[in-house]
Amino acid sequence: MAPLLDNPNNAIIPDFRTAEHEAARMRLIANGVADDIQAAEVLAALWTMNNNAATEVWAEQTEATARAADLARHQAAEEEEDRQRTLEEEQEAARKEEQKKNKSKFMPVSAEKLKAGDYCELHYFTNKGLHEVKTSLTSTEPDGMLLMPAVDGQQIWVNAGAIRDPKSVVTKDENLSWEEFNEAAPRMITAMKQHEWPEDRVNMHVQFWTALQSHRWRHAFDGMKQRALLLYQSQQRRLWHLTAGGPHGWSIAELNHKLILEAREEIFNQQRAQAIVALNKVRTSPWKTIPNNTHRKNFLSLPIITTRTAR
Repeated sequence: MAPLLDNPNNAIIPDFRTAEHEAARMRLIANGVADDIQAAEVLAALWTMNNNAATEVWAEQTEATARAADLARHQAAEEEEDRQRTLEEEQEAARKEEQKKNKSKFMPVSAEKLKAGDYCELHYFTNKGLHEVKTSLTSTEPDGMLLMPAVDGQQIWVNAGAIRDPKSVVTKDENLSWEEFNEAAPRMITAMKQHEWPEDRVNMHVQFWTALQSHRWRHAFDGMKQRALLLYQSQQRRLWHLTAGGPHGWSIAELNHKLILEAREEIFNQQRAQAIVALNKVRTSPWKTIPNNTHRKNFLSLPIITTRTAR
């Protein structure tokens, strides 16, 4: 049976008493219907019966159409889920492959240390450290000319040996500037993840470095306080690596203010010792004579910090 195109529920029964339906009425009269009025009533009854049957067919047809639409939507949703799952798997595979490639962006020394879970200086992840990586890569090229970017953005040919720095020195964490620290910390976090460090250890370093950034000494006018935070950071990371994985391991995520104060005292004592050495050099210099009371005045001007009991 062909599907219905119009909804029979919206159909209006015709007026079978009109001249339009006269021929139909006459056929009924010829077959025994009493008169014209009765013939119109018979036609109306037949139309109503046929319309009721069409209404039932329409209902079944509508239900079947709805079921087919639901099935199509369900299949489309499953296909979309499969497509998204496949896409995510491909993206994850690409991300892992990219991580493997990115490992080569860091110096072999830092990569080896991170892979082994050993202490690694932040220097390797500063702009300066990464520049040294780029420069060191050129050492594998034979001596000759290399195409390098110039200051004005153009590219020029330079001698390969001229851009190598055999005297590159690793800066200790405590001697970094805060700008260099800010460059290195996020990059080291990324490198830790690339070398598949345990998530809790990565999160611990994130919390540790975030706490240092939020410490009230971070933006203090006293530069000694800012340096104390960097020294504390270096000390705690080194100690943590010495005990990590052992029975005496601990988390560095929470700052120890007492140890931060001790770090500041250590820096003060270093500066005081350096100042005394400098004064003694000036005092014994054959080229310049300074009155003794000047030495005494400069020495007494140094700030004094009460020594705290070591932990």
